[in-house]
Amino acid sequence: MDKKNKTLGEFIIENQSSFQYSSGELSKLINAIRLAAKVVNHEVNKAGLIDILGTAGDTNIQGEDQQKLDVLANEKFIQTLKNREIVCGIASEEEDDFISINSNDEQNQNKYIVLIDPLDGSSNIDVNVSVGTIFSVYRRVTPVGTPVTIEDFLQPGENQVAAGYIVYGTSTMLVYTTGDGVNGFTLNPAIGTFYLSHPNMQFPETGKIYSVNEGNYIHFPQGVKDYIKYCQQEEGDRPYTSRYIGSLVSDFHRNMIKGGIYMYPKSSIASDGKLRLLYECNPMAFLAEQANGKASDGRSRIMKLKPTELHQRVPFFCGSAKMVEKAEEFIAKALK
Repeated sequence: MDKKNKTLGEFIIENQSSFQYSSGELSKLINAIRLAAKVVNHEVNKAGLIDILGTAGDTNIQGEDQQKLDVLANEKFIQTLKNREIVCGIASEEEDDFISINSNDEQNQNKYIVLIDPLDGSSNIDVNVSVGTIFSVYRRVTPVGTPVTIEDFLQPGENQVAAGYIVYGTSTMLVYTTGDGVNGFTLNPAIGTFYLSHPNMQFPETGKIYSVNEGNYIHFPQGVKDYIKYCQQEEGDRPYTSRYIGSLVSDFHRNMIKGGIYMYPKSSIASDGKLRLLYECNPMAFLAEQANGKASDGRSRIMKLKPTELHQRVPFFCGSAKMVEKAEEFIAKALK
């Protein structure tokens, strides 16, 4: 079979043995995410035709307005993961607290927990710009057969066993890793099947794109300002091109293919940054490192950070390794 004609299901089965915990549970979990992604994709694609645009009238734990599709995506992913009875706990960016899941057995023997951003970039929904889903998978650290605790979710990113995202764009893609490289699968909407379209995805070592909300420039630390000026200078292969969609999944996906850096630094109006360590930064960092890239908080490796709370925010610099390293140089120099 041509490698690119391989379906996601076939790929999961063929590569299950390369995963260190090859019990089949993780394969079922990825399959559950695949199913939920197809449901959410269907809703996103008809968003302009039915009343699921706009705000839902509530705010999430971060104080942000929830979009109707935020709520729908959150429900679909949680419902699908619960119904498959393959996880013992779920944490969502849209939920105040984690969800403990009991199986039909006397004791829940499931070993995995999932953290999820059901609809990243949802502020773009009403203007028909690409949005996405981000997911992260860990093995629980508390004893199997007992209810999950916050300890199971507050693990450093280097403990992840799988991570990925779905981008709902001109085509819908599911991109994921289990620690053995990064592969992308494109949905054929005619038959509802994901096919391997981007095997062994890799960040170019450097690139010419920088992605940052320059509207907040005045609020950025001096080191970040200096790096942005460096990107804009006409010298060598610079100036770089500024490209910012405002959807982490979309910006990350473009930069992985073309080469670039994504930045969401801390600022005078967001002292800890804006992105969530557990739902956004850790899974994207895992993907980046598996794709020859780098992810940092500006000073240290993202996946080494020990989380202290479920909805913790951190600064985030991610992308082509040499570009992230150069940004770190400017930040370190400004702090001297």
